Amino acid sequence: MKVKLISTFAAGLVTLFSHTLSAEQIDCGVDVGNVSILSNDFPALHAVAAMAERCATDRVVVTKNQSKDHRDIQSAALKAKPSKYSTAIVSTSSIVPLLNEGLIQPLDALVAKHGQSLQPTQLIKIDGSVMAVAFMANSQHLFYRKDMLEKVGAQPPKTYDELIATAKKIQKDGLMKYPIALNTKTGWNLGEEFINVFSATGAGFFKPGSAIPNLNNAEGIKALNTLKALTELSNPDFLTFDSNSTQALWEEGKVAFALMWGSRGTAILDDEGSTPEIVGSTVLTNTPAFTADGTPGATLWWDGWTIASNLSEQDAEATFKVMVQAISPDMMKDNAQKAVWLIEGYEPDASAMGVISTVQQQANPYPMLPYMGLLHSALGAELPDFLLGNESAAQALKDVEDAYMTSAREQGFL
Repeated sequence: MKVKLISTFAAGLVTLFSHTLSAEQIDCGVDVGNVSILSNDFPALHAVAAMAERCATDRVVVTKNQSKDHRDIQSAALKAKPSKYSTAIVSTSSIVPLLNEGLIQPLDALVAKHGQSLQPTQLIKIDGSVMAVAFMANSQHLFYRKDMLEKVGAQPPKTYDELIATAKKIQKDGLMKYPIALNTKTGWNLGEEFINVFSATGAGFFKPGSAIPNLNNAEGIKALNTLKALTELSNPDFLTFDSNSTQALWEEGKVAFALMWGSRGTAILDDEGSTPEIVGSTVLTNTPAFTADGTPGATLWWDGWTIASNLSEQDAEATFKVMVQAISPDMMKDNAQKAVWLIEGYEPDASAMGVISTVQQQANPYPMLPYMGLLHSALGAELPDFLLGNESAAQALKDVEDAYMTSAREQGFL
């Protein structure tokens, strides 16, 4: 399967820069139908689902399941006939298994009929067909405490070496015991952290024109050693850390640096869960690189919605109409600070600056390849032994490639 993101997506992000609606029912142009939403669980997606729910009537049923386990649920749920969910909200990587199994349908006809309000940059095309409608951009990037930097006389780090050196000074001066936090929970989160750092090397994840991995080399060892240096400045429980963990550590004032998702920016900068001193000293910027003018150690993502294949035409059309309303400018205006929205009229604020800066520094998109998920899973499963000091970097990367090759052969990619 050839996968192609529309070329305007990353470029359009570079240029991204209210009234209040009540929670009462709105007319979404749907007479009858069942709309059921499966998604991840964070504030921006809560806003989208809440707007969709306002389309509900006596004849239009709108339900939702917003769970951090959505990736584990989606394939089995969409295989049901009819599908258990009429729409899965996906990201750059989580759409791939649904594509591979034919569980989502092309949207071109529905876009032509009901999608006039959508921007061209929102239409995610696979082999020439619109398969998803993107509504927000995301990326992991650096959050730092400027007051901590001032105390040790350091400038904001532009490279990994500068980040590590400054964190060590903060630690040495007794300001913080574990000054860095990352989303390094064993599994998907850990795999993503390696992918981010490896992306900064400029090397490809696979040998050109093939599904053969390209990690057990100088670039892979460099990325893995960098990741270990960062985790050595993190709490020893780092293999349990996900986004909720790192956000909590930040709001409690326990870390000076964190690599977190841009979608956490609003919650970090609001007046809940932390103190004015911490919030006032928090700065969001692009992820460090290996050189001052190098590629940031991050990958660019989009989030968007799909329509399940195993649906009646009535429910598919109802779902499309409701989800167009769910990502309308009215929703965005009421929730402008919750995401970097790919919606007409969006103007970024301070919470979006880390994502915008990472885009402007030309971070690479996450590889939208049918076999990338297998490599991601192998990374998340095989890297803990190295990070815990139980094996060499080369051995860990060999283990990753071996695990990936087994899965790729089983699924017919090799």
